[in-house]
Amino acid sequence: MTSTVPALGTRTAEGSALQAVLLDMDGTLVDTEGFWWDVETEVFASLGHTLDDSWRHVVVGGPMTRSAGFLIEATGANITLAELSVLLNDGFEERIGRDLPLMPGAARLLAELSTHEIPTALVSASHRRIIDRVLKSLGPHHFALTVAGDEVPRTKPHPDPYLAAAAGLGVDPARCAVVEDTATGVAAAEAAGCHVVAVPSVAPITPAARRTVVASLEEVDLTFLRGLMTQMR
Repeated sequence: MTSTVPALGTRTAEGSALQAVLLDMDGTLVDTEGFWWDVETEVFASLGHTLDDSWRHVVVGGPMTRSAGFLIEATGANITLAELSVLLNDGFEERIGRDLPLMPGAARLLAELSTHEIPTALVSASHRRIIDRVLKSLGPHHFALTVAGDEVPRTKPHPDPYLAAAAGLGVDPARCAVVEDTATGVAAAEAAGCHVVAVPSVAPITPAARRTVVASLEEVDLTFLRGLMTQMR
């Protein structure tokens, strides 16, 4: 876990129950979930295997160890998990070097959170090398803290990344709003006790207690997040 700027502590707006906003990266802030599948498809094609499109829903949003391990087992490819992880990260880094589109509403939301000095963390299952590359486009100044999937004992769907982010910011997980795009990320945030805004990218996500589902980040702003926390207390 690495701080990119000094943590902002527990500073909150007067009258708001919201202490911090914790944001997923792939598929939530940057339109890259499809990139991962494209790279996985290309790598396995080079190994002589064709990926079944139905597997995309299995691997989306998960840690590299889970998604890569599943694909090795499903295809029977003669490659180790460590070797495949290097190929996938290399391929993904090359892909985002050519194009890295932000999700609609992402730039506006990040700017609003920064303007109002809301403690914000980037919490991703991607490895540190990938996060640091993406941060160049997102703007590291928007985040008080970033947590990578290879920096916690257990990554999503376990609660560890979100608990680490809340601890690093000095806030109560129950007073954090998390924005996620996959069921894996939602499970991690809910297990940590956070309020969740789900913006589904690849597979549908249903509403539930402490979980609100929206179609786009364009529906999410600071007023929305504060109101959500107030309603769910």
